[in-house]
Amino acid sequence: MYRVWNFINNYSLLLILGAVLALIWANIDADSYHHFVEFVIWDHAPIGHLHDGHRTLTLHYLINDVLMAFFFAIAAKEVWEAVILEEGSLRGKKAATPLFATLGGMLGPIAVYLGLAAFMGSETYSAVANGWAIPTATDIAFSYLVGRIVFGAGHPAVRFLLLLAIADDAAGLIILAIFYPSGELAPEWLLLSLGAAVAVFLLANWLPRRMDAGNQDRPNSTWVRQKLSFWPYLIAACASWYGFQEAGIHPALGLLPIVPTIPHADRAFGIFSEAEQYLTDLLNHIEHALKHPVEIVLFFFGLCNAGVEFNSIGNPTWLVLAGLLIGKPVGILFFGWLGARPLKLGLPEGMRIIDLVVIGCVAAIGFTVSLFIASVAFDAGPVQDAAKMGALFSFAAAIISIIAGKVTRVQKVSN
Repeated sequence: MYRVWNFINNYSLLLILGAVLALIWANIDADSYHHFVEFVIWDHAPIGHLHDGHRTLTLHYLINDVLMAFFFAIAAKEVWEAVILEEGSLRGKKAATPLFATLGGMLGPIAVYLGLAAFMGSETYSAVANGWAIPTATDIAFSYLVGRIVFGAGHPAVRFLLLLAIADDAAGLIILAIFYPSGELAPEWLLLSLGAAVAVFLLANWLPRRMDAGNQDRPNSTWVRQKLSFWPYLIAACASWYGFQEAGIHPALGLLPIVPTIPHADRAFGIFSEAEQYLTDLLNHIEHALKHPVEIVLFFFGLCNAGVEFNSIGNPTWLVLAGLLIGKPVGILFFGWLGARPLKLGLPEGMRIIDLVVIGCVAAIGFTVSLFIASVAFDAGPVQDAAKMGALFSFAAAIISIIAGKVTRVQKVSN
């Protein structure tokens, strides 16, 4: 129990606290809450929301568009390692069935969301259609936590769930970049991001190693690491972020091109692994240096995005919930079965087909990423608030998962 509580404390507690405070505040005094969220930090700023021909930096923009970039950078780091490392969790046959299940876990919610919206009529469909991606999200931290509670830390289904969640995260980043631009597209600005990534890789990573070829002491690489540390990458990250903002792509994704340029270890112990703090590569060093600041960012993310009045509940709420609670389990079960049986890709030893239903219920916890997508899919107003309420209510999937685990007679496996 201590390990579970420690996990909650490290990765989720401040986010939950921020969300709960936002809900209470918005339902006690909605005007003061919204005034706080839209507080103007800097008018006529070089970054921020466009307003009357100039940019205004508000607290909401600072959290969602600037500081959340560090959260997505950490998520991208885990995805990058899972894909690029020789023993990466998303490489080879072991990842094939989870990847098929991930596809089902995205197509299922989209089909349910849009199908029910169409059934409600053309007016409803037109109002909510742009939110189709909201129920595709899986909150890695909360899903991992609930998965451990339902299956036990040593059950193969937990690793399967984690692979699915990482792949879902990667797909979510792609969806955000392609389908939810933050403004009028100006793709030529992406050359700034690309140039920053190429320049910092060549000058701070490739060139020192090239100069150290054949020299085990690695004096140039050591000098760059000790004297320059993360600063070249931070400068490149700022340039890349600005390029994304000006390109019209959501700037919270602006650090993604820089992550692969940072020197990294040849192995990874897995997402959320405390053991990685002992690796000496710069990428892991940066991730663990960002751990506590990102926790604070997540607190403010919850505070600035979860403040929805309960009377905002409406059709988008039920559509998001249906997509998550029905579409996820059905999609993951069908596509997981398709990969494991007809395509003969198999399941991990000790895992049953029926476990896919429980995994689908656990993966239906959308929360963080669902909230984020809701905030960019709709303009501020009743539709956005109703969709956010659906993302918040997805916590019900945790209770459903525990019940599903009991009904399907999941045998817990401890470490």
